[in-house]
Amino acid sequence: MPVPAEVASKIQLVEVARGLGRPVLLVVAPGDARKRMFVVEQHLGRIRFIENGKIAAKPFLSIKDISDGNEQGLLGLAFHPDFAKNGKLYINYTDSDDDTRIVEYTVDPANPDAVDPATRRELIKIAQPYSNHNGGHLVFGPDGKLWTGMGDGGSAGDPKRNGQNPKALLGKMLRFDVSQSTLPLTPERVHLGVRNPWRFSFDAATGDLYIADVGQNRWEYVFAVPAGATGKNFGWNIVEGNHCFLDDDCDKTPFTPPIVEYSHDEGCSITGGFVYRGAALPELAGRYFYADYCTGLLRSLRWTGGYVREHWDWKAAIDRQGILSQISSFGVDADGELYIVELTGAIYKLARR
Repeated sequence: MPVPAEVASKIQLVEVARGLGRPVLLVVAPGDARKRMFVVEQHLGRIRFIENGKIAAKPFLSIKDISDGNEQGLLGLAFHPDFAKNGKLYINYTDSDDDTRIVEYTVDPANPDAVDPATRRELIKIAQPYSNHNGGHLVFGPDGKLWTGMGDGGSAGDPKRNGQNPKALLGKMLRFDVSQSTLPLTPERVHLGVRNPWRFSFDAATGDLYIADVGQNRWEYVFAVPAGATGKNFGWNIVEGNHCFLDDDCDKTPFTPPIVEYSHDEGCSITGGFVYRGAALPELAGRYFYADYCTGLLRSLRWTGGYVREHWDWKAAIDRQGILSQISSFGVDADGELYIVELTGAIYKLARR
């Protein structure tokens, strides 16, 4: 349904940056007094930061051994919850052999605007059978663990059957205890049956987990998991969202269904966002935002009591000029305000009109 006119009239998109190289993520560092916003540039293998409205000239981190495949490269970044004290951060990327690597770094004590490359500590390497569906997002959860979403390994239809293989690391939501010293780290397989989770987030107020999972032939969808719940099976590749995939007549009862889905008549690749918990736009409080990379579709919903309410379509309301076209990610700043990242190189903020 459309956004109510009295809400839409108060909110606009404001451009905050332009000229970035295939940006796929915007994050902040906990406890950073300067409130910098760090941006991941996918194929350049760089992390840059925006401070006081300006993009820093020198990269915060630059890596070289990365793939330039369409769904590969530098894909994830998360700062340790105690970053202000320990200076630690984590990246997820696909290397030149197309495998996933999750690596820890530490900021140079002599230069807070740069990572010390000598502190590199590889947590895990995960072999990838194909060049797509790498997932790649990294988030520290309310449990203090480092989470990542791993795609099914690629190709089409999950030919390796990783999604439903409990032993595989692919097709899973994983979490790591980064305080462990023994390498490689052994992740916990928290949830299974995802195809390619492209951005997931925890509600800052409730701890609920939202996962946007890219579909195969016809459907894009969002899963929601109550705070602290584990062991969910989202059904890929037996189901695609709410629909049987391998066979027309399948048993869907073992699987956790999505809370919302849309067909490929409306888009082709979902991009997950955040539940808004900022203060500048109280009209948006508690609303989860998501988008579609192919069409610029932008929607929000409230998930309460296990039901979706107030499922609003924002594009017609705030993007009449069609500036949203390739939404690769969302971001939240230190004040909880919401940003939209365009693969074309621009970043926009939802702001008061």
